[in-house]
Amino acid sequence: MIDIQKIRSEFPILKQKVNGKPLVYFDNAATSQKPQIVIDSIVNYYTTFNANIHRGVHTLSQKATNAFEEARVKLQKHFNAKKNYEIILTAGTTHSINIVATGFTALLKKGDEIIVSALEHHSNIVPWQMLCERTGAVLKVIPMNEEGELQLDKYAELLSKKTKLVFVNHVSNALGTINPIKKIIDMAQAVGAAVLIDGAQSSAHIKTDVQALGVDFYVASAHKMCGPTGVGILYGKEKWLNKLPPYQGGGEMIKQVTFEKTTYADLPYKFEAGTPNIAGVIAFGTAIDYMNALGFDNIVTYEDELLQYATKKLLQIEGLKIYGTSKNKTAVISFNIEGIHPYDIGVIIDKLGIAVRTGHHCAQPIMDFYKIPGTVRASFAFYNTFEEIDLLIEALIKAKTMLL
Repeated sequence: MIDIQKIRSEFPILKQKVNGKPLVYFDNAATSQKPQIVIDSIVNYYTTFNANIHRGVHTLSQKATNAFEEARVKLQKHFNAKKNYEIILTAGTTHSINIVATGFTALLKKGDEIIVSALEHHSNIVPWQMLCERTGAVLKVIPMNEEGELQLDKYAELLSKKTKLVFVNHVSNALGTINPIKKIIDMAQAVGAAVLIDGAQSSAHIKTDVQALGVDFYVASAHKMCGPTGVGILYGKEKWLNKLPPYQGGGEMIKQVTFEKTTYADLPYKFEAGTPNIAGVIAFGTAIDYMNALGFDNIVTYEDELLQYATKKLLQIEGLKIYGTSKNKTAVISFNIEGIHPYDIGVIIDKLGIAVRTGHHCAQPIMDFYKIPGTVRASFAFYNTFEEIDLLIEALIKAKTMLL
């Protein structure tokens, strides 16, 4: 059960005003807000035991190392990875994807095929295009339908023995569609392909069990999950992480260095060159604890109520069209009002204290599919309220009156 007033009191940013109006923050798909406990975690690191990790014998270094590795274990347990060293700590989802894409340069050859979906964020498109340019592999695309769902019959036709990799997001950041990733994974692995799932948008709403999915790689970012920016994870099955070469060279990722030859460290350090965002990783662990204490079942139930309420209210506005109407969605609504550019709506309702995202949401192929320049996107979190949705509706009606 969500105690909304208690939760809102734990997020200091929600108390502020924007343009003289109470902040209504509906840009959670871009980044979530942070509870005080996460902010305190960052401050505590820098004020009580700021030191580099793994390499120091002094007390502060040992404290920092313990806290950092405890966060890794928290993430292992949250995502149910088999081993803690299957969790690679990164700078975020984009960094995680690029580690895998760069690593597969050594494993692909000309004529191999890789598959991406039409619903992807640019971060799960561009690295694979770059991989194809380096290797001569061929990129194929799973098409979508008008409801914003992937066409799995077409996906089945794309799969073959030539398919080496498949990349699909768990949830579309632009439309909120929850993809049937278990089926997508099973179909890919049946032809011997590896699968990477982009969990950047799902991780705040769905508690993912990577072992139950059988997925080869799963990536996510802390800042979508009430954690800090600049931190993320790459989960990879041990066999795949051992196959991939290091992404970066430097300190920490080595076993032994001579001018004749360098040997690399074991997992996970092989992929963790340099000094990481120590405070951020520790705070990521705090954010995971916070969300699990709330309970993901409670989060999903409440956010779905927000989604249904907002959908019903928005559709009462004449000329408003929602893009992405899959029955299986998270709390994201992309829409336009006929005759009005989404940017203009965003500017006006910002004056009323309401934060939404406008544009193509780093998912330009989706906008091209619908033949639109972009959308207004309202994305909800467990700290949002029904009253805030009412304020959004009032602001949109006002914006429509001003712009038409």
